[in-house]
Amino acid sequence: MAPEQVRHRSGGPATPVGEMRAGDHLCLAYVNDEERHAVLTAFLNDGLRAGHALVYLVDDEPAGAAAERLRHGFGAALGDGRLNVLSTAETDLDAVIGSALARGHPGVRVTGEASPSLRGWPGTERFAVFEGAVHRAVTRPGRPAMALCQYDRRWFTGDHLREVEDRHGGRAGADAVFDDGVLAIVPLFAPPGLRLSGAIDESTLPALVEALREFDDAAHLCLDLSRLDFCDMDGLRALIRVNETSTVLDRQVILRSMPGCVELMLRASGWDTAPGIVAEAAV
Repeated sequence: MAPEQVRHRSGGPATPVGEMRAGDHLCLAYVNDEERHAVLTAFLNDGLRAGHALVYLVDDEPAGAAAERLRHGFGAALGDGRLNVLSTAETDLDAVIGSALARGHPGVRVTGEASPSLRGWPGTERFAVFEGAVHRAVTRPGRPAMALCQYDRRWFTGDHLREVEDRHGGRAGADAVFDDGVLAIVPLFAPPGLRLSGAIDESTLPALVEALREFDDAAHLCLDLSRLDFCDMDGLRALIRVNETSTVLDRQVILRSMPGCVELMLRASGWDTAPGIVAEAAV
């Protein structure tokens, strides 16, 4: 039988991890440990709040060692069996999911650090077969299960990453730290910063200011404005003056991919020469 192809959301924007639903089989191609921790913690905590059974699969380390890593933050769930850490090579995932549902859990969440040494490199037959088996286990009709496969993107080329995504239903990403339907603020991890989508106006300015405060100690700060539709002068002033509350000397605030209207406001106000502010075009 040919390896199963899974392409229904490949190539699209990342799905916020908090919006994952039963039947989802997504990948997290994280850029650093901070991104991995943020997305994985949200995935597991959402499951605990929903009463789901959590299954953490490990490839290249003993299950006990991985459990120790997870004990900080998830010790109670490990202790009472809501979170189980298992060796991928020794686990019948389909049976584990079925057993958890039979015990009365309303759903099952599966995640694990994907290692090429066990699963094969993206593009190989072994990789396709492995991810196909995971996909079938969580997408069986009527089965309330989902899977988040973790990949350290620093190990993979662009072709490998495309293959990873093609074998999943798409990518998972961090949840917005604020989203009121007018402005969405999503964290960035490399470099650290925020992606702003929508409009910065009187109603959303307080949320922006609060989000910026979280980066007072950051060495540098990247603000991705590529999805910004509108920004008033007070909003632009908040972006330009973000260094005033920082304790870091000589840091740079990168304004990335500014819309034309924002760039025009920046130049007209003279803030384009403000110390520590760097305007960066789209990559």
